[in-house]
Amino acid sequence: MNLNQVTLAVNDIPEAVTFYQKLGLTQIVGNEHYARFTFPDGDATFSIYLDPDKKGLACRGVVYFEHQELDQLVETLKGKGIEFEQEPTIQSYLWKEAILSDPSGNKIKLYWAGENRINPPWKME
Repeated sequence: MNLNQVTLAVNDIPEAVTFYQKLGLTQIVGNEHYARFTFPDGDATFSIYLDPDKKGLACRGVVYFEHQELDQLVETLKGKGIEFEQEPTIQSYLWKEAILSDPSGNKIKLYWAGENRINPPWKME
């Protein structure tokens, strides 16, 4: 089994598409209700869909995007006008994370965990 795609609800498709393109994703499918993206690395996809029931409400998803050169990525995104809620910080679980939100309020955590992503010191045997 392999993870293929994660989909988040958004309040505004064009605004969300612009945001995720600034993060470096490439849109491959889209209409007024849906958009799907690929990443610069790997073969997973990410999508967003318009949820009219959430219009005006903050969405509640949390998505982690991994990038080895996290500090450099954060600086590049700041240069594109992306605002961060947390600068890259090493967490107690040994992942370095920067936190931001998409225009609909979904949390985005950009991180680098290295070996600790799959093999933390407390991994179950």
